[in-house]
Amino acid sequence: MEGMEHWKSKLQEIVNPLQQQILRTPDTQLYTAIGMLIITIVFSMFVLLPKRKKSNTIILAGLSGSGKTVLFYQLRDGSSHQGTVTSMEPNEGTFVLHSETDKKGKWKPIHLVDVPGHSRLRPKLDDFLPQAAGLVYVVDSLEFLFICRASAEYLYDILTNASVVKKKVPVLILCNKTEKVTAHSKDFIQKQLEKEIEKLRASRTVISDADMKSEYALGIPGEPFAFSQSRNRVCFAEASGLTGEVSQVEQFIREYVKP
Repeated sequence: MEGMEHWKSKLQEIVNPLQQQILRTPDTQLYTAIGMLIITIVFSMFVLLPKRKKSNTIILAGLSGSGKTVLFYQLRDGSSHQGTVTSMEPNEGTFVLHSETDKKGKWKPIHLVDVPGHSRLRPKLDDFLPQAAGLVYVVDSLEFLFICRASAEYLYDILTNASVVKKKVPVLILCNKTEKVTAHSKDFIQKQLEKEIEKLRASRTVISDADMKSEYALGIPGEPFAFSQSRNRVCFAEASGLTGEVSQVEQFIREYVKP
């Protein structure tokens, strides 16, 4: 107890002069000093706290055969690498876009992930979504009428994924293989996908409690579905992985992974 009393006495000797000094200080000076102290603390927090690094991960997703892997090589090497087969594992790499390699200045590398489109391998997508700065959903515009339903189902799952909704991951729906004259236009594909997703909304009105944890409602109740109703940005573009026409994809990538 004597030790405690000793320290209390010492503390009182320090505190009392400070109290007297504060009482003698004019209000204006006191408020100014407090204000400067607060500013110093806030500034120090901004300087000393580690800044969150922006993601440079772009995901390529879509059904098998949509041309994701060809697009991957076009973006990386400027070559279609003809003869590629259906991917069984995610194909990923970190690089500067091929079209930027001859340009002056510093370009931030992107981390591109080509996720397999086979139904049994799609869960691998969940490994990369939390880090995604953007997602490119590739659609085969040549065979679109045959795959419309399946493509809409996979896209529905992506747009209602918890990571995509919470982070508002921007999605580019890329109509690939446009070099063929029989390929469908992006406007046609958009309208058909909206119709199919509207049907899916009606059929998925009853969701189990387990699904509710990872799936979010899509669209506005009582209104026909449109991509403009999505919580995150959804846009459309066209490309030809075979001929190397990928400028619209690159524009999307650089919008969310700044040079």
